Amino acid sequence: MPTATCYRHPDRETGVACSRCGRPICPDCMTPTSVGMRCPECAGEKTQVKQVNYGAVGSGAATATMVLIAINVVVYLFEVVGGSGGVGSTGGRVFADGALCGNAIGDGGLCGGGGVVIETGGGEWWRVITSGFLHQGIFHLGLNMFALYILGQVLEPAIGSARFVAVYLVSLLAGSVGALLLSDPQTFTIGASGAVYGLFLATILIARQRGFTQVVQTLGFWLVLNLVFTFSVSGISIGGHLGGLVGGFLGGMLVVFAERRMAGRETLPVELASMAALGVVCFVAAIVVATAGIGF
Repeated sequence: MPTATCYRHPDRETGVACSRCGRPICPDCMTPTSVGMRCPECAGEKTQVKQVNYGAVGSGAATATMVLIAINVVVYLFEVVGGSGGVGSTGGRVFADGALCGNAIGDGGLCGGGGVVIETGGGEWWRVITSGFLHQGIFHLGLNMFALYILGQVLEPAIGSARFVAVYLVSLLAGSVGALLLSDPQTFTIGASGAVYGLFLATILIARQRGFTQVVQTLGFWLVLNLVFTFSVSGISIGGHLGGLVGGFLGGMLVVFAERRMAGRETLPVELASMAALGVVCFVAAIVVATAGIGF
């Protein structure tokens, strides 16, 4: 099947079409909106082509990114107030009640880490979600929030806030599944790294679909570097990072599929419904893994 060419630049092949009129558009003709990429005419630009700098700061406000960062920071402050011990420490009531632990989610038992050991009764399903907003000290928080900020400035304006948050949450939940699979059921796991790794891969997939080779190469390099770090440094949740990548792959491919197969149609409801279904599957999988003791 021949590749379509941009309606304004016939010498440029593209796999992206305007989400409103369906005309093929190249990167120079793409205008990111909350409902996908638009051509200059449909975006209201009659006289000029909008240059989208996908590799640096996005062309729109990354509001959801800042909200997610704020939530993580506020939760960290609650950790400190709850007795975490400050800058480089974990522990305290918020940590003990919210960190991921297979025993706590499953049938109960001991959970330990960060200087905390507790006996749990099991059934604490909320840990699948809350663990993704807890951090082990200010350095851990700062690294994850810096990465979230950079990726959010690129990805959120390109796909819209709703899709961005959906990919983030799917990656977070998938990260919890991975952590439960590859961690001792008695060990606490925390951090937004799974969600951030998912955003990494989703951004690469969507940038590749839209023809932004430089973005793919740059983020690909940093992703590989981070994976080397993941496997070479002790104390890092390998399962959480790999699970997040799986979530980001699935979420990113949903966006790519919608752009390829549903060009010219309103796809946001379908994409969000699909990501919600993915999130439910990941959540249920986490509960099953913890309850059945399916780990490696």
